[in-house]
Amino acid sequence: MQDLRITLIQSNPEWHNVEDNLARLTSILPTENSDVIILPEMFTTGFTMASEEMAEKMEGRSHLWMKEQSARTESVVCGSIIIEENGKYFNRFLWVEPNGKTKFYDKRHLFRMADEHNYYNEGTSEVVITFKGWRIKPLICYDLRFPVWSRNKLIDNRLSYDLLIYVANWPQARISAWDTLLKARAVENSAYTIGLNRVGKDEKGIEYNGHSGIYGPKGEQLYFSENIEFVSTISLNLEDLNTYRAKFPSHLDADSFKIPD
Repeated sequence: MQDLRITLIQSNPEWHNVEDNLARLTSILPTENSDVIILPEMFTTGFTMASEEMAEKMEGRSHLWMKEQSARTESVVCGSIIIEENGKYFNRFLWVEPNGKTKFYDKRHLFRMADEHNYYNEGTSEVVITFKGWRIKPLICYDLRFPVWSRNKLIDNRLSYDLLIYVANWPQARISAWDTLLKARAVENSAYTIGLNRVGKDEKGIEYNGHSGIYGPKGEQLYFSENIEFVSTISLNLEDLNTYRAKFPSHLDADSFKIPD
């Protein structure tokens, strides 16, 4: 079973400056030894409610850049940007593969304390991506607070995903909840869990201190970085995960449920 080499880029995006943010990221993206490069939520703009002003079409500049960088680095490039589609605005996670294919997930839980629900449309579909033998579920920021939406379902006696990814702009003021919930999601879902946050201060004066991390299925911290910009690559082992699940199959005792449409 193939290890998955994950590159985390904990960045400090410049407010509403798409071109400068893309240029800076181009200069720091690794060009080898990575399978998946993860960027934060709204990595081109910062977490903004200027959805109409900053939105792009799927064929727009940022998605094109992701395709170019994915081909150049021979890695998946993923993260969330603002997308307009049929008059609706989405906080959309794009998963762009070197072969040019793109999969996406629209943020389900919109952060009402910042009025996100008044400027964006909520997503309605869960997404699980298959890549190099791994099954990967992408989610965005506030989704972390809702364990039902993150739940690793048992389908045909097999868990539906191996790796859970949250990209975020999670502020320093609530970082304790971020740390706690990432570990909880890993344990309750018997899966590797990644939380990639940003750092710095945005135009509204909100401070972000990172705390990006990777957790194993026992809640063990495999990687952690605090209040700095960084680029780091970590390998995850699927065989280790499957061995743990076989020895401690708590998922077989999980309660069944259905999320209403």
